[in-house]
Amino acid sequence: MKLGYKFKDKSLLELALTQRGVNSFHNNERLEFVGDRVLGLSVASMLYAMYPNENEGELARRFASLVSTETLADVAKSFELNKMVHHGHMTAGRTRHMLANAMEAVIGAIFFDGGFDKARNFVCGIWHELAAAELRPPKDPKTMLQEFVQKNAAGALPEYSAAESSGEDHSPVFTVTVTAMGESASGSGSSKKNASTAAAAELLKILATKSFDD
Repeated sequence: MKLGYKFKDKSLLELALTQRGVNSFHNNERLEFVGDRVLGLSVASMLYAMYPNENEGELARRFASLVSTETLADVAKSFELNKMVHHGHMTAGRTRHMLANAMEAVIGAIFFDGGFDKARNFVCGIWHELAAAELRPPKDPKTMLQEFVQKNAAGALPEYSAAESSGEDHSPVFTVTVTAMGESASGSGSSKKNASTAAAAELLKILATKSFDD
C-alpha cells in the first residue's frame, strides 16, 4: 500500500484500518468522523478554486459525487485497503461502505499525524484528478432517475414514500422507498432529502441492470 504519506505514528494508521467488528472500542469510527470533515472541507475549497464560474448548485453536485461512498470505496481500492482493513464478518453489500469508512479514517489519521495542511494536500492530490475528469457537473440521482423513467416508461414518474425516522432525537435516521417501472429500492440518510437521494441511486442501479439484462 503506497499512500504517498509516511506516518510518524504508525499506530494511527493501524487504528484507521481497524473496523468495529474486530474491536468495539479501539476502532476507526472516531478517525472516520474527523476524516469526513477534513475530506469535505478540502474538496469543497478545491472545487471553489477549480470552477470559479459555477454556482452553488453545480458545485454541490460535483461535491456529492466526489465524497460519495462509491468514490471513496474506489479510492480505497486503488490503495489496496481492501487487503489491509481488519474487519469482522462482512456481507457483500457492506464491503464498499466499509472501504469508504476506512478511507475517511485514513484521512483522519493523516490529519492527526501531520496536521490539516498535510491531510488537505493528500486529499487534493487524489481528488483533483477525479474532479477534473468531470467536464460538466454530474446530475443528482433523483434527476437521473426521473429522466431514466420518463424515457423508458412513457413519461411516468418515480413515486417516493413518506420518510420513516428512527434513531435518537438528536441524530435521526430517515428511510425513504422509491418505486418505478415495477421495481423498488430504499435509502437512508440523516435527512429526508439525503434518504430520497440514496433511494434514487439504489433504484437506478437496479433499473440499469434490468435494462442491460433485457
